[in-house]
Amino acid sequence: MTADLPPPYTALTRHPMMARTSHDEAARFNFLTHFNRYLSGTIGKGNTLAYAKRAMPAFRAEHGREPTDRHEVRDAMNRDPWHRTWSALKRNSMEMRQQNGRQTVLRQLDDLDARAQRYNAASGQLELDPAVDQPWYQRAIDIHCQPGGYHSVERAGDVVAGANYDIGIFATTGGALGGLNDGGGQAVVEWAQRERPEWQPKRILDIGATVGHNAVPIAQAYPDAEVVAIDTAGASLRYGAARAAAMGVTNIRFVQASGEDLSRWDDGHFDWVQTTMFLHELSAKALPRLLAEANRVLAPGGLILHIEQPQYSDDMPLFEQFMRDWDAFNNNEPFWTAMHAQDLKQVMAEAGFPRDSQFTVGVRAVVDPAIFPPSPDDAEEDFGRAAVWNAYGAWKPAVWAMAA
Repeated sequence: MTADLPPPYTALTRHPMMARTSHDEAARFNFLTHFNRYLSGTIGKGNTLAYAKRAMPAFRAEHGREPTDRHEVRDAMNRDPWHRTWSALKRNSMEMRQQNGRQTVLRQLDDLDARAQRYNAASGQLELDPAVDQPWYQRAIDIHCQPGGYHSVERAGDVVAGANYDIGIFATTGGALGGLNDGGGQAVVEWAQRERPEWQPKRILDIGATVGHNAVPIAQAYPDAEVVAIDTAGASLRYGAARAAAMGVTNIRFVQASGEDLSRWDDGHFDWVQTTMFLHELSAKALPRLLAEANRVLAPGGLILHIEQPQYSDDMPLFEQFMRDWDAFNNNEPFWTAMHAQDLKQVMAEAGFPRDSQFTVGVRAVVDPAIFPPSPDDAEEDFGRAAVWNAYGAWKPAVWAMAA
């Protein structure tokens, strides 16, 4: 039997801005890549047995009924030794990933900062605004266990946060996003070009871009378009802009701005507004503000598209909801559970996108088949490591938008 193994860490496509790993650093990432695949697959399946054989019977015996929501399932499973051990291993794998990436970047920070400064000075593709604040709700915790989140700095003007994110996401996803960690962006492009092959958007906005790994494939696919990648995290944008310039992508700008305040752009300025795995990072008050602003700057006939995991619904088993909720309670994702429990279509409708203009579709992460051979389970959901994501979108009605 052939083992289902992820590709080696050395299969990463080494763009000029990426931090270089020593033998030992690469070996640690290799271990974490395999460890994450093992935890999400072989070991993770033990949670289903633990629920069926121990947690559910114990809950029935105590309450005389079935659980009514995912929170009751979590309370029951958090008493189970298998699930507790699995959770501890997953949490520790993320912390180890951050530690290895961070020490790798800090070891060569002088060189990385110098490279970023050269690329950004030459390209003119970076626009930072120190008046843009990191949202309070992101200052409160270390998102994904990254010290300081995406905004942290070791010294003025450094690229630690962005470089750490870029070098370690391969290990977190088991290589599922490809050699440039851009499978999400490639999937969006594949869908858009198949859905409307003649469509040529001229201005595209990517909100919550971090290092631009999902925005760059869009810029490459639409070379005549102007792509604007925004984030509040200047530390990540410094790296992202240098990364794009180092890859020779010239039709993209990295701008420090908040999706809740797009006032620098006129009504109807963009033909396409995009987010990728970003809505779940927003507070309950920030999400509708961002969607309303996205609607305002979207041109009549334009596309809004949000890549996310599926929303919870009555059709989704409570155990699956519970497993999908793991990141909210164990991986510093405080808004994950509330966001995925909302009726996102209603939230979008209240922000100005009529329900009859909305759609939900699956987009598949496109990886590098020569380097990353397809896995037998590539099409299966994997509780956050999915090969297929949900896209929640709308084509803005031209007549309705002008009347509004």
